[in-house]
Order: sequence, then structure tokens, then C-alpha cells
Amino acid sequence: MTQQFLKPLALAAAVALALAGCGKSEQAAAPAPAKPATAAPATAATTAAAAAPKSVFDVGELGPGSEACTDFNGFVNAKWVAANPIPSDYPMWGSFVQLYAKSLDDQHQLVEDAAKNADSAKAGSVEQKIGWLYKSGMDDAAIEKAGFDPIKPRLAMIDGLKNTADIVNYLDQTAAEGDGQVFGFGSGADFHDATQQIGYAMQGGLGLPTKDYYFKPEYKDLRTAYLAYIAKTLELTGVAEADAKKQADQVMKFETALAGASLAPTEMRNLDNQYHFVSVKDADKVTPHFSWEQFFKTQGVTIDKGFSLSQPKFFAEFDKLLAAAPASEWQAYLRFHTIDDASNALSKAFRDNRFAFYGKTLTGTPEQKARWKQVLGGVNGAMGMGLGELYVAKYFTPEAKQRAEQLVTNVRDALKNRIEHLDWMSDATKAKAIDKWNKFLPKIGYPDQGEWRDWSGLTISPDNWYANLQAAQKYNYQFDLSHIGKKTDRKEWGMTPQTVNAYYDPSTNTINFPAAILQAPFFYPNGDDAINYGGIGAVIGHESSHGFDDQGSQFDGDGNRANWWTPQDKKQFDERTKALVEQFDGYAPIKDKPNLHVNGKLTLGENIADLGGLNIAYDALQTALKADPKEADAKIDGYTEDQRFFLNWARVWRGSMREKAAELRLNTDPHSPIAVRAIAAPSDMSAFATAFQCKPGDAMVRSGDKQVKIW
Repeated sequence: MTQQFLKPLALAAAVALALAGCGKSEQAAAPAPAKPATAAPATAATTAAAAAPKSVFDVGELGPGSEACTDFNGFVNAKWVAANPIPSDYPMWGSFVQLYAKSLDDQHQLVEDAAKNADSAKAGSVEQKIGWLYKSGMDDAAIEKAGFDPIKPRLAMIDGLKNTADIVNYLDQTAAEGDGQVFGFGSGADFHDATQQIGYAMQGGLGLPTKDYYFKPEYKDLRTAYLAYIAKTLELTGVAEADAKKQADQVMKFETALAGASLAPTEMRNLDNQYHFVSVKDADKVTPHFSWEQFFKTQGVTIDKGFSLSQPKFFAEFDKLLAAAPASEWQAYLRFHTIDDASNALSKAFRDNRFAFYGKTLTGTPEQKARWKQVLGGVNGAMGMGLGELYVAKYFTPEAKQRAEQLVTNVRDALKNRIEHLDWMSDATKAKAIDKWNKFLPKIGYPDQGEWRDWSGLTISPDNWYANLQAAQKYNYQFDLSHIGKKTDRKEWGMTPQTVNAYYDPSTNTINFPAAILQAPFFYPNGDDAINYGGIGAVIGHESSHGFDDQGSQFDGDGNRANWWTPQDKKQFDERTKALVEQFDGYAPIKDKPNLHVNGKLTLGENIADLGGLNIAYDALQTALKADPKEADAKIDGYTEDQRFFLNWARVWRGSMREKAAELRLNTDPHSPIAVRAIAAPSDMSAFATAFQCKPGDAMVRSGDKQVKIW
């Protein structure tokens, strides 16, 4: 269940949310909440500036030079954004999403080839399973004919629930199938002994994005739309209109009770709210109507000393509902979520209905994804790491991995140097920080030999999409639970190689760069140093800085939550991060809604990583340029290396987003909006002002006590 501890770089989570909608879909078959390179060193491996093809950065896309100091994002990206409207099946468009789309196209070719050759492929091979899985998802005729037949047995079980004991047994049994409802359960490293994996029970059960959507007046219309969606969903399975409306009211009442006891996204960033270790006996005191001993027995899990009942208030409310909510209310809730969870794996009427709410209403996306993209999402959820094996074999070379590893070394060295020369940190705390730095484990591209997932226990057929997804969901859930009680494997990956993203995991102290992000515009094998350090170098710096953000700084080099700070140093750190919160609270990124601001507390970790990462990458660039004075003094297309460094940083964040999707992200996403990320960190760097000859008072210049410096 430790996905909440991973520190993803940027947009992958947001893209998935906006494309697939909130709640679960066939992609929920992925393991329980989850758990790229740099330019080569400044040697012959890094091509000279003159050899870099002009296409590495098209300066014709830039605006008037006078804008650089007033609106750097507009200067770099406005022309491109104006010329590249958001495609109708996307909630956003830009550099990240373009690369995401490219990865989808690459994967599409892989699964199409696998499907063509599956029948003749080696029996039980990854290629055959991927091929049959994709083939079954593309069999529209069979899926349409089945309608909602696949979930009729589950709906019949819900119809038979008469009392609390029945409901508890149902929750236990369905969770064992990997289809947990109301709350989530999975494995993760123990906060106080990161070498050991324990169980985590986490709040869940809501169909709207956060608890605020159930209570705040500004979301009244969205609640009305959600009620209509619930009713329509029930009607698709034959529930009469009047009864469907009645049940929708029951579902909303039930979820509102859960929401009242749920923590908001900002509260969930508090590590005290992510870990609450209890014995099974003590957990049963929190939920006297729900036996955790029986739950674990049904899951096939042995709990020794205890587990994390991470949000006790939520589970107390869950127990209250078990005791007090009528069976009919539970039935309505479970019935709706059973249909909703399965909708993307059912016939077109169910898929269209779900998209109408989660796609159109919630994110403003006008058109549903092409069927092959929907099915590919299901394949990734079910066998993402299996598909990753095929992906790296075709699209990621050992040479690319080697170049990436060298760049990681260069940027990490810059981080070490920066820590050693901090003027606000004592030697005692620096020693602890360097100890953590020494224990970083970088992982590049894909799992090492022998670390790939074993799929031999998963049975896939060529002709039953829903059954395949259910089998994979159970298989992945059991794989996740198999970690409990065992040693933590630092080499295990929490993202697939085909994912356009990167992450840091504080529980393992690892920085991870999947293969798919090691491409343009982040990384160019023949690009100049500035472009590569402003792109993938900043990504590496970002993930490394997560080890020292407001959350990562609470973990030591071994992954344990431990205080390694002197009181004075911690006070200094908190004062600096408070200034960053205030800076981001001031941004209002939605043009027509100036009263909606970035949540500086929710986005603090990512903002620290952006600021630290860009400074670290800049330092690494300067080291590289010192080794090649000729390149350092050269201009490319009229721009210095320092300028090109910042130009590529802003280009990475180029893009636009539909207004509804942008508002949703402000409420839910721990990452700041892309337009803000393009300008925020550079505005805190004197090097930016020097590079573009900006003056005090310019919008892109923060000086004095307004300039935030952390790492």
C-alpha cells in the first residue's frame, strides 16, 4: 500500500486520473497502490554544441525576447500551445502527454504483434499472455454480447446480504479477489524497520475525488451530477428508475458519512496520518463489528506483531456504518460500486456512461479514448511489468541505460557538493544527510536481470476480457500481499518501464527512472549539455531532492522514519519551506478563476524537489562546462548554454489543460500546475536572472527574503 510514499515526478498520475476517471477501472488490476538519464559526462560522449541538430530545440517557437523576464512560460511555450490545441480525447496536452502518447503508440505496436502471434507463441510465455489479454479486450462482439453478465453473480451475492455478518463476510471474500471496497489493504515497508514489509489498511470508498466534494457549496452541481450518474449506472443493470434514484440517495448518504471521517489530501501528506501500527487485537477494538483476524485469514495473510491501521477515525466510522446503516443502504453502495468498478470492462453502454461523468463532467474531456487505448490501459493494469519486458527489448538499449547511469552520477555528485556547502546547516546534520546520500540506490530503465515479475501463476485466455482482468487483479493482489512478513526488496520496481515518469521511494531510499522518460525532450543522445541537464538532469535532481523534501527528510538512509536533524537546523528548514508554501499559495493558474490558488502545503514536496532539482542540475552543468570551455563559451542559435538550460526546463512543462481538469488537479494533485512549474523554480535562482539579464522588479526575479533557497 506504499504508493502514497512514492514521489512521482509529474504528470503520469494526473494523466491517468483524467483519462480513466476517478475511482477504479480495469487499470485497478495493477498491484496495490504503487509502490531518466542525463547527458553523458562532459567528455567525447557528449557531442559538441555545433554537432547538435537544430531540432533539439526550435528557437522559432520562442516569443519576443522581452518576455523572458516577465513571463518565461509564455516566452518559451505560448506559440506552441496556441498552435497545438488539446486533442478531443485528452484533458491536457503538452510535452509530457506527447511523450505519454508516443509510449502508447510504441506499446500498441507491441500488443498488436503479440496478439497476432499469441496462438503460436511459447505456451505460457509473457508474449502469449500479453497477446491473448489484448486480443480478448479488442473482441467487441463478445464483450457486447456479454453485457453485464460477468458481474451478475456478484450482484446476486449483494442481493442476498441480510445483516452485518453477511456484509462483513462479503467484504472479506471480495477483498480476497483483489476487489476491496470501502478501504484498501496491501503491503509496505514498516516506518520503524524499513527492512520488513507489513500490512497497511488505508481509507477509501469514495466515488468523488476528495471529501470536500461532498460538503462544499461550490460542488453542489457536481454532487447532483454524481447522483444522476449513480442512478443511471444502476438502471443499466435493470433497476427501475424510481428505485435507482432511491438507491442513489442511499449511496450518497453512505459515502458522505465516509467522507466526513476521511482525511483531505493535505492531511494525508502528514506522515503521522499514514502509519498507525496496532496489534490485531487492538484493531478489533477500533472495529468491534469487523474482525481483522478473520479478514487476514480470508486474505491468506499471516500477521505477526501487527499492521498499520493507518486512519483510525475512518475505520471507526466504517465500523459505525456496519452497525447502524441498514442492509439496504449497504446493498445500494456495494451494488453501485460493483458496477462502477467493472464498467470499463463491460459493454459499451457501461463504458460510455462512466466516461460521461468521470471524463466529460469531471475533467471536461469531450471524447472518449479510442478502444485500443482503453484496452491497452487494461493490459498495463493487469500485466504492466510483463509488457515492460517486451518494451525494453525493443525500445531501450543497454547503451542508453549506460549513458543514463553516468548522468545520474554527475547530478548526484552535484547534490552532495551542495549539501556540503549549505550555509544554514550544521556539520552534524550535514553528516547525516551525506550518510543518506551515500545510501541512495539509483535504478535506471528497468529491473535488473532476475528482478522481473514471474507471471507463471496467471492464467489468461484468448476470449474472455472480464475474466482475464479479474484473474490478473487477484494475481496482483496476492503478489502484493506475499510481501507481508518478508524482507523489503530495494530492487523491486513500483513503475513499469513504459511509464513516462520517475519516482523516489523514501522507504527504500531509491531513485527510479523508467525507460520511457529517457527520451526527448528530456534526453537527447546528440544534444548539448545544457539541453540534457535542463531536461533529464533536472528530473534526476528532482527525484534526488525528494530524499530531502518535507516528507523525505523525515526518513534516514535506511528508509526508517527517524529524526536526523538538530533542532536549530530543523527550524531553519521549516522556515525555508514555509516561505515556499507562501510563494505557491500566491499562484492563481486558471485564467478565468483568479480566486483559485495553488495549495502550497499540498504541493510542498514537489515544489521542494523542483527547486532543489533545478539548482542541482544547474551545478552539474557548470561542472560539465568547465571540462569543455569551448562548449561553455559557444552559443547555439544565439543562446548561451545557461539560457538553453532554462529554456529546456520550461519546455518540459509546456502544455495546456481543460479548465475542469485544472480545477480538479488543484484540489487533488500534489504537483503544481505545469505553467507554474515552468516559472517558479527559475524565479528563485539568481542564475536565471543573470542568464537572461533580468532586473530587480521583473516578474521572473525574486530577490531578498522573497527568494527561496533550500537545497
